[in-house]
Amino acid sequence: MALVMNLPAGLFPSWLLFFSAFSALMACIWAIKQEHWQTLSQAQISSWLCCSVILLLTWQLKAQIHAGLAFHILGGTALTLIAGSYRALLSLAVLLAIDLGFGHADIASWGLSFWLIGVLPVLTTQLILRFAQRYFSPNFFVYIFVNCFAAGAVTMWIFGLINCSLLFLVNAYSAQFLFEEMLPIYFLMGWPEAFMTGLNLTLLVVWRPEWVHSFNDRVYLQKR
Repeated sequence: MALVMNLPAGLFPSWLLFFSAFSALMACIWAIKQEHWQTLSQAQISSWLCCSVILLLTWQLKAQIHAGLAFHILGGTALTLIAGSYRALLSLAVLLAIDLGFGHADIASWGLSFWLIGVLPVLTTQLILRFAQRYFSPNFFVYIFVNCFAAGAVTMWIFGLINCSLLFLVNAYSAQFLFEEMLPIYFLMGWPEAFMTGLNLTLLVVWRPEWVHSFNDRVYLQKR
């Protein structure tokens, strides 16, 4: 499990909530236009939808600690590797909206949650993926340990740092509580995030490689 935000809108200024919501909508429209919908195979669509549903169910297994802090898996790295950046962003936007319906956050904070729980994991995962493709040989173990395990952990650590910094800037909690008590937990929770991402992606690329957008067995397994 991992620490994730269920952001109460009352903690943040109105201008930030409005700007984040508007920019989040623009990002979703951009993602829709960028995705090549006509070329998607049935396997790609099925894996995208299945992963999205499983992630939504996983999010329901959470334990609230304080306002803005709760336990559950992020899942953005796995979704990005499976569905690609554009579909991952769209899924996370919709899943966050659905999660609002369960009463886990304020609707006014949807945009801010999208940037933190949606855009941040997708962007971090893509940067690590591009880095590995550029500086490492196309190897199966590089993909699993760098793009899956490492990306999952790093995403959680960056999220934790930004989460604590944001809550500190809006005076939601003291710096001592956030950086001495909560931030170390984010570091620890990066490991289960990495394990869940790496384990699930390993099973998929072995048994259903066509379901993973970021994996090409001809490249990583040197098939001819």
